[in-house]
Amino acid sequence: MEMFRLDGQTAMITGGGRGLGAQIAQGYAEAGIQNLVLCSRKQEACEEMAAQLRSTYDVNVLALACDVTDATSVREAVEQTIEAFGQLDILVNNSGVSWGASFLEMPLEAWNKVVDTNMTGSFLMSQAAATVMQKQAQGVILNIASIAGFGGTPPFMETVGYNASKAGIIAMTKDLAVKLGRYNIRVNALAPGFFPTKMSTALIEHGQSYIEGHTPLGRLGGAEDLKGAAIFLASPAASYITGAILPVDGGMSTY
Repeated sequence: MEMFRLDGQTAMITGGGRGLGAQIAQGYAEAGIQNLVLCSRKQEACEEMAAQLRSTYDVNVLALACDVTDATSVREAVEQTIEAFGQLDILVNNSGVSWGASFLEMPLEAWNKVVDTNMTGSFLMSQAAATVMQKQAQGVILNIASIAGFGGTPPFMETVGYNASKAGIIAMTKDLAVKLGRYNIRVNALAPGFFPTKMSTALIEHGQSYIEGHTPLGRLGGAEDLKGAAIFLASPAASYITGAILPVDGGMSTY
């Protein structure tokens, strides 16, 4: 259906070289997006993903190095996007890190790293992108939160910094939806459950039986499972939706 198409648009995806960011990038290419910008501190991963997308889809892809915790790096990445494509319609704040340690043993430097990347990074990227979108009088910001931000997590999930940062992203999503709505900028978030990625491998190894046993659909998220929700919230089909937090978790958050 046309209302789910992204033709003629430009999307910027942080952490777009692998994991959930790469899955979203592929989904946007399948939905007909014209221009993609993949950015990460690890530019090589973005370059590899960009090459795969160009070889498969009719899409322009720019791979950039960007440290989302550094305001100058963020500003330069957005400026390069505008220089290359002249517009920025969709921002996906996907870059994220985690740190496994019990609350009583969590080092302050680890806490700061997680919060700086996940929450401050989303703030800086949103601020830079919204400055452009305000001038365009339209735009979409899609934050990648997590069901870990909804409340307490299972005992095997010793990731207090990650959980807190994702709760912060949920609150920031709702507040930005209120503040940016006047500029026709929609702000929503996806809250994924457990998807096999490089970051989640160890966690899933320790808790897969618990996860699947507490997920009504009885399985982990797959390689296609985030695409539809990410396309929907970025597309004209969601033109009257802002401030929403959409779980993509097989029903796990219903417990």
